[in-house]
Amino acid sequence: MANLKTQVIVLTKDFRIEGEIDLIQGSRLTDFMNETNKFMVVTKAKVSDFAGKELVRGDFLNVQVKNIQIILPAENQS
Repeated sequence: MANLKTQVIVLTKDFRIEGEIDLIQGSRLTDFMNETNKFMVVTKAKVSDFAGKELVRGDFLNVQVKNIQIILPAENQS
């Protein structure tokens, strides 16, 4: 099965991370999170504080799963 690039927003205690994750075609974000171990890869990542100040950008970012408070597909943002 092919992987699909999925735009996500990840919120931790201190940061807002926007970028892409690779989802297997037909899988849900919930499935992805349940199968992820200690770290998840976010590509084309932009990290900001909650005031909106951009702190860093990177092609590849490892995010420690235990620090994630919320993750959602970017198209759900209002």
